[in-house]
Parts: sequence; C-alpha cells; structure tokens
Amino acid sequence: MTHGELWTIKELFVYPNEYIYWSVQIVMYPFMTGLVAGAFVLSSLYHVFGITQLKEMARFALVFSFALLFAAPMPIVLHLQHPLRGINVFMTPHFTSAIAAFGIVFSTYGAIVASELWFLYRKHFVGIALPLKEKQDKTLFEWFKYLVFCALTLGVYDISEESLHRDEKAIKILAGIGIPVACFLHGYAGFIFGSVKANALWMTPLMPVIFIMSAIVSGIALCMLTYIVTMEIRKFLASRRKAADSRYHQSPGEAASAELGVIRITAKYLLFFLIFAISLELLDFVFRGYTAVKSWDVLRSVIYGKDFINIFLLQYTIGNLIPFILFLIPGLTLRRAVVGVILVMFGVFMMRWNVVIGGQAFSLSFAGYMHYHIPVWPHDWETFKEGVMGALAIFIMPFVLFWFISRIFPVFSHEEAHSEKL
Repeated sequence: MTHGELWTIKELFVYPNEYIYWSVQIVMYPFMTGLVAGAFVLSSLYHVFGITQLKEMARFALVFSFALLFAAPMPIVLHLQHPLRGINVFMTPHFTSAIAAFGIVFSTYGAIVASELWFLYRKHFVGIALPLKEKQDKTLFEWFKYLVFCALTLGVYDISEESLHRDEKAIKILAGIGIPVACFLHGYAGFIFGSVKANALWMTPLMPVIFIMSAIVSGIALCMLTYIVTMEIRKFLASRRKAADSRYHQSPGEAASAELGVIRITAKYLLFFLIFAISLELLDFVFRGYTAVKSWDVLRSVIYGKDFINIFLLQYTIGNLIPFILFLIPGLTLRRAVVGVILVMFGVFMMRWNVVIGGQAFSLSFAGYMHYHIPVWPHDWETFKEGVMGALAIFIMPFVLFWFISRIFPVFSHEEAHSEKL
C-alpha cells in the first residue's frame, strides 16, 4: 500500500500518485522545534537583556528548552520509512539541502544550550560533589550521586567570586550567540516549506519569519503553562507537609504572589511577540490576495472554502483573538493565564497544521482536492506513528525528560541553595 493512502480521501480530479504524504508528524516537527526556540529566547531575555523580573522563569525555560531539544527530531525519525537512516543527518551534516543542514544547526544549538547549562549550574555541581567527597561512609546511592556530579564538574571546583563572575559572562555570551542559532533552528523549517516552488501555498519568502515569530510565541506559552503547573504541584505538596521545611520555606500566599508576578511579566512579552506573529500572517494573506498569481483561484477555494473553519475559526479566532483579549484585560489571574496559553499553543499548532496539511489539500492539477483523516485509534505501527497516539507520544516526551533533567538541574534557585547545604 502506498504511504498516505490509508488517510487520504480524494475529491474531483486528483492525479493517481498524489496523496497526503506529510502527515501529523510533519506538523509536530515544526511545532516541537518551535517550542525549543521559543523557550530559549525566553531564557535569553534575562541572560542577555537583563530583565531581572524573568530571572526565575529564565532558569526554568533554559532547562525546559534542553528537555525539548531531545524531542525535536523525533517526529522526523518516526515519519521516516527507514528511521535508522535518521542518524545520517547528524553523522554526515552538510549544507546541500535544508534537511541535511539540520545536523549542523541542531548540534551547534545543542552544544550552546549544554554549555550554558554547565556554566549556570557549575556552582550547584560543586556544592553537591565536595560534601560527598569528604563523607567517609557513603551509601551505594551516594557513591553513584558522587560519581555523577564529580563528572559534571569536569574537574573545575573553583567557586570563588572571580570564577563565578567569569561564568556569568560566559552565560551571557552563549545566550547572545544562541538567540540567532535558535531562530535559525526553527527558521530553516519555514525555509523548507517556503522554498518548495511546486506548492503555491508554501512558496513565500515570509514563511521562515512567520515560523520564527509563532515559534517564540508557542515556546513562551508552553514555559508559562509548565511553570504554573509545576508551582501549583509544589504548593500542594508543601501544604501537605505541615511541618516547616527549608525546601519550601515560602508561605502559600507568598509563593502564589511570586508565581503570579512572574506570569504577569512573562505574559507581557508573550503578548508582544503574539502581535508580531499575527501581523506577519495577516500580511502574508493580504500579499497573496493582492498579487493574485495564477494559483490564487485554487488557494482561495482552500483558504476561504475547504479550510475556512481551520484557519479563521480555530487558528485566528480561538487560537489568536481570544487569548489576545484575555491577556489584554487588566488584572491577569492564573486561571485566565492557563486558558490563554493553552489557546495560544492550540493556535500555533493549527497554524502548522494549516500550512502542512492545507498545503497538500489541493491537487497539482488545480482541479481536485485531498482530505486528511488522521488515524485516531491505531491498529498497526503505521497508523500509530502517523496518528493521534504518535503525536501525543511526541508531545508528552519532553515533559518526562524535563522531570528527569530537573533532578540534576534544579529549576528553582532555593532548591539549589538547599541542595548545597546537604
């Protein structure tokens, strides 16, 4: 059976060899890489531009960006008919194609994030390794912990003020370099679509810029949502520990106030980038309608007909307009912030869906259409990885990784201080 035949329904005149080849995993690919770039840009707002109100969120976003990094290439790996060939992109990277260049960009960005994390948490590593080194009777777990954190120090145990000041300078330099690299990491995904001359919907020079702006929006929104959920779980656990605990030294009221303050200042930057993202997408629509090239007739039938609900109702109204209003109303609350960021991420996902799936909705004959029916309940491996379950598995993956990584890189500063006292 031809790849794509399972979920493609044809209408009117469509060529026999035409199917929806790029399924939900290709939607998830730019969506996940966008989350990586957006989370890193959010962390850099503090490290590069010195926005002190985002200090707590910056640490959280950097660790989360590192967790997202491992999940970013997985949609492509799952989509490949021969997934073991995916490693070739990293083993033999070159610039002869956009996909091949992914190996260089991804490796460079991964090295930058890992280096920035090391400089940021080096004091934490030393603070755990040195007491364990001096301890005589170590348990098996303590031996394992000692070996891990000793390895993470890379043999550098100097935590003097001068040394820590050099670490801060290195973090700022790496964050400054990482911003354009992170944007290029996701912008090249838009370049892949924008450079396809055979597809009328994708062929636009604005595509990379639109992808970058919407990526920053989705990354900030996901970090806000994860931060809120994490803080609420911590407050719930703290309330159950009725006895005083230095790890949860704040009262519930103080913790809620600090959490709301961080969310409100982050929401301002989310709103700022959301305005740019919406403006660019509307500019692209106006440009297409004004130029009205030969393919505009079929594009208009898709945009204003076949995909009207997906584009104007789901993406622009629910995913852009409603959260825009929610964030504009004064006195932002946590509940309103949660609803807003969920709708923002939904809007960005629908933008990716409308680009990838919508771009394949019309036949190259310009006289027929194809409809994508995503497999919901899998009955074999193909329908799992190219269906709802495969997409959910990819989306859940960074949260699981984040939980494990946060055991090594504590995302809250007072957790780090507490661990150094042990």
